[in-house]
Amino acid sequence: MAITSTDKYVKVAIPVPMRQLFTYKLPAKLNVNAIKLGERVIVPFGSRQVVAIVLAVDDDTEYAAEKIKSILSRVKDNFSFSAELLNFLQRCADYYHHPIGDVFQQALPVLLRQIKQPDVELPQIWLTKESLTDEEHTATQKRAPKQGELLTLLKQHQGMTWSELLTLGFNKAQLNALEKKQLIYSESRPVEVFSWQDSALQQDNRLELSAEQAIIVATIKEMQKQFSCHLVDGITGSGKTEVYLQAMEEVLAANKQVLVLVPEIGLTPQTLARFEQRFNVPICLHHSGLNDKERLQTWLEAQRGSAAIVIGTRSAIFTPLHDLGLIIVDEEHDGSFKQQDSFRYNARDIAILRARQLNIPIVLGSATPSFETLQNALTGRYHYHQLKKRAGNASTAKISLIDVAQQQMEHGLSGTLKQAIKNTLERGEQALVFLNRRGYAPAINCQECHWIADCQRCNKPYTLHQGQGLLICHHCGSQKRIPPQCPSCGSVRIKSLGQGTEQLEERIGELFSDFSTVRIDRDSTRKKGELAKLLQQVSDKEHQLLIGTQMLAKGHHFPDVTLVAVLDVDGALFSYDFRAAEHMAQLLVQVSGRAGRASKPGKVMVQSNFPDHPLLQDLVNNGYQHFAKQALIERQQAMLPPFSFQALFRADANYPSYPEKFLRALTEHSFDGCQFAGPVPAAMEKKAGKFRYHLILQAKSRKQLHQAVFQLIHHSANNEWQSKVRWSVDIDPVDLSW
Repeated sequence: MAITSTDKYVKVAIPVPMRQLFTYKLPAKLNVNAIKLGERVIVPFGSRQVVAIVLAVDDDTEYAAEKIKSILSRVKDNFSFSAELLNFLQRCADYYHHPIGDVFQQALPVLLRQIKQPDVELPQIWLTKESLTDEEHTATQKRAPKQGELLTLLKQHQGMTWSELLTLGFNKAQLNALEKKQLIYSESRPVEVFSWQDSALQQDNRLELSAEQAIIVATIKEMQKQFSCHLVDGITGSGKTEVYLQAMEEVLAANKQVLVLVPEIGLTPQTLARFEQRFNVPICLHHSGLNDKERLQTWLEAQRGSAAIVIGTRSAIFTPLHDLGLIIVDEEHDGSFKQQDSFRYNARDIAILRARQLNIPIVLGSATPSFETLQNALTGRYHYHQLKKRAGNASTAKISLIDVAQQQMEHGLSGTLKQAIKNTLERGEQALVFLNRRGYAPAINCQECHWIADCQRCNKPYTLHQGQGLLICHHCGSQKRIPPQCPSCGSVRIKSLGQGTEQLEERIGELFSDFSTVRIDRDSTRKKGELAKLLQQVSDKEHQLLIGTQMLAKGHHFPDVTLVAVLDVDGALFSYDFRAAEHMAQLLVQVSGRAGRASKPGKVMVQSNFPDHPLLQDLVNNGYQHFAKQALIERQQAMLPPFSFQALFRADANYPSYPEKFLRALTEHSFDGCQFAGPVPAAMEKKAGKFRYHLILQAKSRKQLHQAVFQLIHHSANNEWQSKVRWSVDIDPVDLSW
């Protein structure tokens, strides 16, 4: 029975791993009548104080009033969640069965999660001086080419922020040098709602659409004021970005905002560059390469309505846009859109949810759509658009398979491939060598006693990083120095096993010493702005040989790359994960798409020990579309997603029996239309000292799945092993190896 009093009570979300709201008393001194839903307040929680989000205000409570603590203070700023964003985040928490306080925590910028509030400054923009002469511009270009490039950019786009310049590959030294020469200056960008001007569209860079592209743009524009989900399934280089740009024009002209999601920070510089060339409007960025203050600035500008376009990676979906009119998800198939720890959301899926809630269109673009998206398009749930031809005179690169068993190998390269690379370089063209394994070598061992340097916390070999002089575990991050001799037998005959991109760069540099080689992976692009800098060098043809991981595989436009070599795809052909073949095909097609994107024809050479494997043969001879449709038939026969729905329960503990017993207890419950698989050890059973087990719950319908998950979470509270394990639930898992 509720206890009524003159006090008011609020229910708040607190960032703790508990699936509930917490009730607090509202003291009269805090102006209780003015408190708003979505507002941030400071509350006592145990022995500490935390920032909480107000989700409900009540006149009474079911608890004894004298036992309820009071709110300490309200956060005195204007940064609260709108009703639309509150509803969206609550629905996300419900769908993913995740603690609601943590969901709101993830949606807030880091600086707004803290009790001490940040000093919020107006965004600084950089401009060229009004009296800048052609002579000064030319002189700068001659003396300092990079400063000249920066000056040209600022001259074309008056009013660029530091985060934009950083993303495009410039640094503070270049900016400071131009300021010291009094060629540029900075000023605060005024806080005003974005308003479209006729001069905002730069017509010179607008391309003429093909018939296929024009139909897609017209369809999206026709449905501008209602929810519609559009899949743009276009082969690599077919002009999907131009479709996005022209679809955005009418949205921006109506003074509405556009949110563009890209899977990785690596795609942000080129996306920003294309958008800057087309639109002279405020563009804000949100990605991990920016610091907390810069990301807060994007959040605030989006909320105030001064940002016209927001470009970001997956967490940008939570940006509080003032008047959102269109969402674009580029490379929608990419696994990077799925958060793999804590709040395990899929940014693509909740972007569709947000578009539906706001009644606006959303565009999903990919050359290799995920099977879930493709099935929705084939059954008519999404509008299905195809782009079957490359833009301009570019032709699709031909894929050929090399049987490495029939070749003499040197440094992981077959004789056929070495000759092809040599011919390409001698024609003055560029070659890309793809190996999805960073580091120097995946292991080291002793030639005498066969000892292998294993990470004791993961039972997996350390990866050798020769340049850093370290052995690094890519699973838990632990590091150690390279031992001078074997700790087991004392031998100094320690040798690396296998090959990573670092070693490949060294070996290829020796084989083709007359040409410049560049490596692009997570190790070589750690420094701020380094990725954009290296990509620009590739575009300027400073390097002829490109070596890299999947960072190079998608989205990048290298007009002079005519040969792509793929060194290792065999692992995915025999994987336990039913999605492995799908991911392999997507990666292979995406990296193949880097070849022959301009007028020069391109080719792709794939080395394999199993060139006759039916999956490879189908992909090479019939293309991704045929491969995907055949795989969907197999999925349907096996009743696997997207023809069923899954939730993955993960549990880990210091002892292997604990997580297994915890998950085993969950299988004692039965649900209509649902079945369990497991519990089984995870593909990598031990990680960071913890033993890990998986339990998959599969259901015929989404409703049955969520009802069962809800019941299992409830039952877990009474599970005798619950206090001995750390566990989580992952709705719609995409990678069973985590």
